[in-house]
Amino acid sequence: MNINSKQYIGKAIFVTATNTDVGKTYACEKLLNFFAKEGLKVGYFKPIETGVINNQPFDGTKLFNLACNLNSDYKKLSIKDVVPYQFTLPASPYVAKGNTFIDIDFLKKQKDYLLSFCDILIVEGAGGLMVPIEIDYFMIDLIKEFNTKAFLIGPSNLGCINDILLSMNALKNKDIDFDFFINLYKDLDSFEKVTKPFLEDYFKRLSFL
Repeated sequence: MNINSKQYIGKAIFVTATNTDVGKTYACEKLLNFFAKEGLKVGYFKPIETGVINNQPFDGTKLFNLACNLNSDYKKLSIKDVVPYQFTLPASPYVAKGNTFIDIDFLKKQKDYLLSFCDILIVEGAGGLMVPIEIDYFMIDLIKEFNTKAFLIGPSNLGCINDILLSMNALKNKDIDFDFFINLYKDLDSFEKVTKPFLEDYFKRLSFL
């Protein structure tokens, strides 16, 4: 990853994607390790995780433990600090939360609180940009309210061009600053021939996880 780590000191990065199961958690893991190697104290925040089994958020716990290993100050926190909203049903937050009220103001304050334990905070969204949190409030709205830069993760499978461009247009329409990365994990045999030629011509320069 070609990233200037110094420009992110004291800031948060919101990792989002074109859809679910595209590689947000994988990207967050790579970013935590990358910034730690750059000498920064790293932190992790997943505001909402669904599909939680036995009160154990799988993705959140895995990356919270990694953040603790990379930054000893993070050991002062608990999993509830890092993944405050946990729901059992593997669905969008709007459906999974049932009657639970998701307090956006609390999440904004929690982001600032977690930043006090680190130099850079990696925030992981749930699903893609238009995943609903409330009936008229989506993941992209949370990124906007967090006032953070977004890292958009796109896949390498056939059809990703459409998904990537739609997601980019959504971020631009919300005036959200973002960078774009491709996660090479699907259609690897055909990506070079089927998808990469257009992406290279359109973007001139591609960044991969």
